[in-house]
Amino acid sequence: MAELETKPAADNNGGRTKSNKKSTRVDLTAMVDLAFLLITFFILTTTLQKPTAMDLVMPDQGDTRIKVPESRTMTVLLGANNKLEWYIGQPGHPLTQPSVDNFGKNGIRRALLEQSARIKQQQGKDMIVLIKPSDQSNYANMVNMMDELNITNNNMRAIVDITPGEVNLLKRDNIYNQ
Repeated sequence: MAELETKPAADNNGGRTKSNKKSTRVDLTAMVDLAFLLITFFILTTTLQKPTAMDLVMPDQGDTRIKVPESRTMTVLLGANNKLEWYIGQPGHPLTQPSVDNFGKNGIRRALLEQSARIKQQQGKDMIVLIKPSDQSNYANMVNMMDELNITNNNMRAIVDITPGEVNLLKRDNIYNQ
């Protein structure tokens, strides 16, 4: 609350009336209390940003080997420097030549769409994508690959360990730093 303090005039002023100067003192306690109440209210009532996470369903710890035809299988090898290599078939004898590509609509997304349409037309079934990250790839590459699969509506995918032969393939095509 505001208070007004007044000082009485001195007695020996020589017959003149002296105007009283009034000083004001404003007590800000109530305003500070209100500010802290408002800050507390807004902190408690705001919704904090929820962390975004990618849903990934992993199989049980049993035998996870499933036989699938190699003509329906696209293998994507994640290498260094945001590069990847893909092929259809098995590593020893691929049905298509391995292609070095990058992420984005003109890279792996186009290959996923083209190969998926070709396999769907030939066999009437969906394409299966095997993602094999190398020790030279980073987490962002894996997330980007999963995003590309979501964009192309490819739901048949698996994350698999890379083999030494596939690492040699990455080294041969200079997308594996040593």
